[in-house]
Amino acid sequence: MRLRLLYCITAFLLTNSISSQAPKKNTPSETYHAIQKLNFLGTALYIAAHPDDENTRLISYLSNEVKARTGYLSLTRGDGGQNIIGPELRELLGVLRTQELLKARSVDGGEQFFSRANDFGYSKHPDETLKIWNKEEILGDVVRTIRTFKPDIIINRFDHRSPGTTHGHHTSSAMLSVEAFDLANDKNSYSQQLQTTETWQPQRLFFNTSWWFYGSEEKFKKADKSNMLNVDIGVYYPMLGISNNEIAAIASSQHLCQGFGRLSQRGSTQEYVELLKGDLSKNRNDLFDGINTTWSRIDGGKEIGAILNQVEKDFNFKNPAAHIPELVKAYSLLQNSKDEHWKTLKSIELRSIIKDLAGLHFEAFTTTPNTNPGATVDVSIEIINRSNSPMLLKKASLQENVDAHENIILEENVKIDLKSKLRIPENTKYTNPYWLNEKGSLGMYTVKNEAYLGKPETPRAFIATYIIDFNGSEITFTKPVVFKHAKRDKGELFQPFEVVPEATASFKDKVLIFADNKAKQVGVTIKAHQNNVNGKVQLCFDKSWKVDQETKAFNIAKKGDEQIIYFRISPPENENESFISPILKVNGKEISKELVTIAYDHIPTQTILLPSEAKVVRLNIKKAGENIGYIMGAGDKVPNSLEQIGYTVHTIDPSAITKGSLQKYDAVVVGIRAYNVVEELKFKQPFLLDYVENGGNLIVQYNTAGRWGKQFENLAPYALEISRDRVTDENSEVKILEKHHSLINFPNSISKNDFNGWVQERGLYFPNKWDSKFTPILQMKDEGESAKKGSLLVAPYGKGNYIYTGLSFFRELPAGVPGAYKLFSNMISIGKDNIESNIKVKG
Repeated sequence: MRLRLLYCITAFLLTNSISSQAPKKNTPSETYHAIQKLNFLGTALYIAAHPDDENTRLISYLSNEVKARTGYLSLTRGDGGQNIIGPELRELLGVLRTQELLKARSVDGGEQFFSRANDFGYSKHPDETLKIWNKEEILGDVVRTIRTFKPDIIINRFDHRSPGTTHGHHTSSAMLSVEAFDLANDKNSYSQQLQTTETWQPQRLFFNTSWWFYGSEEKFKKADKSNMLNVDIGVYYPMLGISNNEIAAIASSQHLCQGFGRLSQRGSTQEYVELLKGDLSKNRNDLFDGINTTWSRIDGGKEIGAILNQVEKDFNFKNPAAHIPELVKAYSLLQNSKDEHWKTLKSIELRSIIKDLAGLHFEAFTTTPNTNPGATVDVSIEIINRSNSPMLLKKASLQENVDAHENIILEENVKIDLKSKLRIPENTKYTNPYWLNEKGSLGMYTVKNEAYLGKPETPRAFIATYIIDFNGSEITFTKPVVFKHAKRDKGELFQPFEVVPEATASFKDKVLIFADNKAKQVGVTIKAHQNNVNGKVQLCFDKSWKVDQETKAFNIAKKGDEQIIYFRISPPENENESFISPILKVNGKEISKELVTIAYDHIPTQTILLPSEAKVVRLNIKKAGENIGYIMGAGDKVPNSLEQIGYTVHTIDPSAITKGSLQKYDAVVVGIRAYNVVEELKFKQPFLLDYVENGGNLIVQYNTAGRWGKQFENLAPYALEISRDRVTDENSEVKILEKHHSLINFPNSISKNDFNGWVQERGLYFPNKWDSKFTPILQMKDEGESAKKGSLLVAPYGKGNYIYTGLSFFRELPAGVPGAYKLFSNMISIGKDNIESNIKVKG
């Protein structure tokens, strides 16, 4: 799936809609804005639990109005959420949401950080959250971020004093932040971190409160605000031609997979923060009041600040390159400072500003998206000085002491084209999100390389280095090597340059259901990532299963081509769950990975290496009917799962639904969140209900509460209200309320055992009110809560049956949960029992 973002905004926000790897081109106004930020030495850290939790309005305000270095620490990568733009879930969704966060930060000017916490799904209390996360380790990650980032102020998105009133992850993020505020300055806490960082004490801790936390705007108006500060986050930036709220809207709209695209807001808007720790600002509209944010806070900063503040005061918009000598002088002075923290940060900012003022353009690119360890790749290097400032390219190189280009005069607007060879060492690690390199737990990712902790993504392996001599002062610039190409319908494109195995293997289906004892031909798809790949593929399997031949040869001539090797697999007689996995043996190496690509227009293309395996399930399952119509919603793999048990699934285009067009299907299934994301359905609901009335089975999977208007009051043929009720414990006890109902007995007998082995949750967004014509089939609950009966409701309508279910089949079927398959088959088969009535089976 591809999405195209069409924004018409100022140059400040003009980013390449294909890839954030594209070189950014700054205007003098943007460069002046960067100089203003250069002269503010204050830092703010915003802390919450998930991607899209962050307040982009406040982050943008701090970054662009206050000019502070601003970061967002998201404890998780959002792996447990849903995805409305594609099929990625779990770890792949975490990769996608990570990149959306990075894109949001590129808009609002913030920086991005993470902990090792895994978003295991909705949690109703921080006690559960912190037990699954391993509180001490995640608290240590928060402490490490504070010690490394060194914020003067910290702002929590959520209230640490209200456990149990919101998502457990939310409250936990605030609780950990409050505790870490003091621990970060305690040398006895997480002392091993002090080998690479140092203690740090933030000066203020705030809670980003609002009327929402008080229940209503009226209550918030009456609230005691003596301990609060407020700022106007609706400010307009004349130099940028855009308001803060407009920037924030575009930033939050990068969270496309969460459906956070929204309209811009304009005009004065008040934002409130409540002081939790530290001293209260005298100026109630300045979060940094009383904190030294000038150059005088660092060693040698007074002389540097005098130069840079004068540059800001006298900035030459017509000829900004005129300031290069002064900035180079300030850069040289900065290198003598003993304050390593600020020296590092402000050197990065100064290099970027000098590059922009000089119109310096650097590129090092390949014409191939990936390569392998041990290979050699041709790299083109492009350098141009678009100012009249004299410069000398002292050295351009891709690797230490290899193929360096030296002592080239950079004349004004004369492009320098260089060619180099990039030699990939044999021991180079494959490109991969670092947090997925090792097997983690339900609540924690395993990260063995401590240097990566907190980073949003794996640092690029290959960097081009350019040493420029500015009239006797040398400055080193670096940029990652990228893959650059062009498409006729898109123009110039940039992608990350990756290191991948010589070949990878995958299964088309991650779950293979054997509904009887017949053997199946199972294909292993081998993809070549270099020319002339040959070797053997060995299939690993549990010995209760049988395979015709364990090892088979393959030979692929061209990079990018694929070959499918088939194995004939025979299941055991009895029900069984196991896994099969391929091992490729190539050039003395054993490769057990599959390569997954995530490609959307709003983020850089991502390649992920995951263990290659498929779950094989011997399942004694029965079904009635053959042809299923499926209306896709927010994206799921349920259609593939139904095909696994022998159904023929037809994807239905909602625009093609007309009266009578659905009668050919034994059942019509509506995908998750379809009524939330498919606008066309509001016009087609009468035809769907007409299909049921004339004898069809309609199965509607969960939709989120409160996200459709009055046009969906007729979601069901009878009154039905969707709530936010959910059961998050995937092991919670399930009580069968209607033991004699056909959904429990035909064609498969369902028992409590069929709810064993479920993943992440039981279900979500259950109805909490319904017409008496509906029959609730199941009852379940989370510990300490009342029982929920709305997970599976069925009602006869005319000659057919309407079923609404909040059970998370979209997670269970792709995970190969046997009981979920049996229950879904029963839902499809309802009404096809010719022995008993359409509704109930006698016991």
